Amino acid sequence: MTRSDQAYDADDFRTQFDVSRETLDRLAAYAATLRKWQPRINLIGRGTIDSIWRRHFADSAQIAGHLRQGAQRLVDLGSGAGFPGLVVKVLRPDIDVTLVEADQRKAAFLHAAAIASGVRVDVVPRRIESLAGDPLRPVADVVSARALAPLPTLLALAAGWIDDDPQFLFLKGKDFESELISAAKYWTMNVRKIQSTVQTDACLLSIESLARVDT
Repeated sequence: MTRSDQAYDADDFRTQFDVSRETLDRLAAYAATLRKWQPRINLIGRGTIDSIWRRHFADSAQIAGHLRQGAQRLVDLGSGAGFPGLVVKVLRPDIDVTLVEADQRKAAFLHAAAIASGVRVDVVPRRIESLAGDPLRPVADVVSARALAPLPTLLALAAGWIDDDPQFLFLKGKDFESELISAAKYWTMNVRKIQSTVQTDACLLSIESLARVDT
C-alpha cells in the first residue's frame, strides 16, 4: 500500500468520478459494512483495509465508464467482497447486476452490503462452472471480473456466456500482456486495452467477439 493509496479518500473519489453526495454516502455505508465483516471473513487483503477508496472502490469504478452502450445487465464473476460488480451497481443503479460468488459467507456479506448501500442486486451462491449451459442462467450484456484468475482460465470460465455475445470487462494486473499472449493460443477475440487510472502497470481489458480457436 502506498502513501497515495492511504491519502486517497471519499472526496478524492467524488472528484475523480463526479458522483453525487448520495452515491458517496452509499459507498461509505458499503465501506463501513466491509470493515465490520472483515474480522470474521477475509474479504480483502489486510494491507488494503485503509485504502478502500482507491485500491477497491476507484479500481472497480473504472468499469462503469466502459460498459457497452445500451447494456442492461452485468454479471460479475467471483464477486468476493463485491468488486467490481457491487460498486458498478451503486454507480449505475439503472443496470441490473448479478453477483456470482460460491463462498456462502461471502455471498451473505454481499447481501448485507447491498442492503447497507441501498441497492438491489441478485446474488447467485454457485460455482461459475455450474452456470454454463444452465437455461436459468442470467442473460448478460456485460460480464466482469477482478483478480479472479489468469486470463486463459478466466476466459474458460466466461465461455458459458459466449452464446449471448456479451462484452467482457476484466481488471488485470501487470502481467496482462503475457496473459493475452497465452490466451491467444485458445481464443480469438477483439481486445481493447484501457490504461488503469489507479495502477500505472495495470489494465482494464474490454473483450468482445470471443470464440474458441479451431483445433
